[in-house]
Amino acid sequence: MGVAVESTQFHVLAVDDSFIDRKLIERLLKTSSYHVTVVDSGNKALEFLGLDGDHDDDDDEPDSEIAPSNHHQEVDVNLIITDYSMPGMSGYDLLRKIKESKSLKDIPVVIMSSENVPSRINRCLEEGAEEFFLKPVQLSDVRKLRPHLIKEKSTRN
Repeated sequence: MGVAVESTQFHVLAVDDSFIDRKLIERLLKTSSYHVTVVDSGNKALEFLGLDGDHDDDDDEPDSEIAPSNHHQEVDVNLIITDYSMPGMSGYDLLRKIKESKSLKDIPVVIMSSENVPSRINRCLEEGAEEFFLKPVQLSDVRKLRPHLIKEKSTRN
């Protein structure tokens, strides 16, 4: 007899350019019974979220591969966890793009990094990150995600 929330699986988008780190975070999240999507770059994360790395207004192409109608695409992601240091778009850049987007700004973002740099951690938290985990991420870290998960959008009618 679990809590009603348990019936819908929370969906976490994990972003990391390292194959080993992706596998680790995916396993930890699945162990905690999350539904997980893993991508290897900030651009792929934005693509998955329907932002396509440009603006979240109009696409030049009427049909994008991700969603036939990009106008009211509801992405059921409850939380994003991203590596800080990635080639191309860093986790910090990804965080800023998400927080600047009208449609995505409410999705909680957690940053992970193998380097303990206080100024970097503070900058991410000031920019809106919920947590900053040091790698290797532990199961105890993953347990800290629960309070941050965005609740189902359908409950806000």
